Amino acid sequence: MSKHARLLAILLRLMGTAERLALGAVFTPRAWMALVHERLGLGAFPAGPIAPYLARCVSAFYALHGGMLWLAASDVRRYAGLITCVAVTGMAFAVLISVLDIQAGFPWLWLIAEGPFLVVLSVVFLWLQRKVAEGNRE
Repeated sequence: MSKHARLLAILLRLMGTAERLALGAVFTPRAWMALVHERLGLGAFPAGPIAPYLARCVSAFYALHGGMLWLAASDVRRYAGLITCVAVTGMAFAVLISVLDIQAGFPWLWLIAEGPFLVVLSVVFLWLQRKVAEGNRE
């Protein structure tokens, strides 16, 4: 395995592991969600079932996506198309989520940590994927 393929696999696993940690939030009690929400300076946690439902669903999807990244990391050549798709859609998602974060009035640190981080990571995935593909042609 080339150094680019190894690095790509490592980064996919790191991101996948971080995303899989979101599975814990699926089972987080509502009171804990409210506490974190308030501590982040986002005000009172909304009443009603929709906020915890959405928080749990998004967490479950992050965990699912993390599992997909682990699968892709198992063979970066075989899953090249999937990795490219993840990177390209990741960039589009980063732009969308940045707009939504701004509209929601999230703190600037949140804005920087989410959208721009995902754009950079997606560009790195694409660059490494290209290096892996170039290595296959040699």
